Amino acid sequence: MDEAKRELVRAWLIKARNDLTTARQMGALPDGPLDTAIYHCQQAAEKAVKGFLALHDHRPERSHDVERLVELAQTYETRFAGWEEAAITLTPYATAYRYPGESATLEPSRAEFDEALELAADLLNFVLSLLPNEVRPSG
Repeated sequence: MDEAKRELVRAWLIKARNDLTTARQMGALPDGPLDTAIYHCQQAAEKAVKGFLALHDHRPERSHDVERLVELAQTYETRFAGWEEAAITLTPYATAYRYPGESATLEPSRAEFDEALELAADLLNFVLSLLPNEVRPSG
């Protein structure tokens, strides 16, 4: 694998990990903004799958649709089929709480956030398990 590809995949994964870290940190604050934290859960999942697609020379679409990205990833790895429900759950958080009027409430419940955080973390770990060590972020 050439260095440019290795760095691109690693960059997607670093961004995914950073989004997940941000979601965890915000969610751990006593009055943390769960609307922002859940957005970062969606972002972590999206970027993890885009990193996987980049490894397979699939130019990621400019899309926040995790469900669509998981479908694309299935063409390279059939086990992504098991992540369809998680993708359906996470996709709306790209916009659901970002703008007034997008949701009936301004912030998700603690249970909704906790589920999104767990799904995003599990999806990122799944993606990492499929990738060679040379593209995994250090640390």
